[in-house]
Amino acid sequence: MFFLTPVLVAVVCILIVWIFKNGDGSSKRRKGEPRARAEVHPWVDEDLKDNTDLHQGEEGNPLIPELQASQPSGGLELDDGRSKNQLLNIQEHDANDWQESEEDVEHIPFSHTRYPEKEMVKRSQEFYALLSKRRSVRFISNEQVPMEVIDNVIKTAGTAPSGAHTEPWTFVVVKDPDVKHKIREIIEEEEEINYLKRMGRQWVTDLKKLRTNWVKEYLDTAPVLILIFKQVHGVAASGKRKVHYYNEISVSIACGLLLAALQNAGLVTVTTTPLNCGPRLRVLLGRPTNEKLLMLLPVGYASKEATVPNLTRKPVDQIRVTV
Repeated sequence: MFFLTPVLVAVVCILIVWIFKNGDGSSKRRKGEPRARAEVHPWVDEDLKDNTDLHQGEEGNPLIPELQASQPSGGLELDDGRSKNQLLNIQEHDANDWQESEEDVEHIPFSHTRYPEKEMVKRSQEFYALLSKRRSVRFISNEQVPMEVIDNVIKTAGTAPSGAHTEPWTFVVVKDPDVKHKIREIIEEEEEINYLKRMGRQWVTDLKKLRTNWVKEYLDTAPVLILIFKQVHGVAASGKRKVHYYNEISVSIACGLLLAALQNAGLVTVTTTPLNCGPRLRVLLGRPTNEKLLMLLPVGYASKEATVPNLTRKPVDQIRVTV
């Protein structure tokens, strides 16, 4: 019995050490749970995050319109622990780095065409019929399209409203075959990683009905690629930065108008948001650091063998709420 005592003591010590380590590991896992939950959404593209609206950095924006618009003074605390008042102090300190906006702009009479009710109904029905035929087309002919049409649809996109009329968009039109191929190489390299690792099983499964993968042949075949960049801030002639309020929302609205204009012109496209490709594409195209890629549109005519999935859209009573 006395011979077994040291052995029993050793076993008990081992058990105590194991229990302690296991408990410590569980505690660490609990502490790390927020990080694990964040990784559940791998499709959140760091390229598209406009952290300049909330944080002061190299491209920082000392004016935070989202805070000014809706939150009571001192009543908001950000993830990094800073209060709204602290942010406003930062704004005042760095105000000299920013260009003041125009305060005196002439206002002119508004001219608008008002249609009779029957004409309104007719025009709205015709416009809906036109846009209801819009589809995301991944099979695009290499037939050239008139550049005048491309200019017109981009001008149409540029009529979008924007925060304080800052027009925070840049439309980069790529026609050069070599540049298009370099864009394809960058995107396919990242997209393969996206499909195999970043996107996760659920997202990949949801895309199966669309028969998509990381091979993007249309980036070579489409005669035109339009890359839409959001400007997180502008640069005045004086060299000072200009605040671009709600830049991502503004540019997104412009993209919607661009899609409508392309459909109206008889061209096709597919909306693409290349995950984790933004910085490399920005450098390739020589765009400044205040611009971030929001969307890429391959544009052209549908190829003869083009197909689309037989999808339906929600009826109006499922998307419209009347109060």
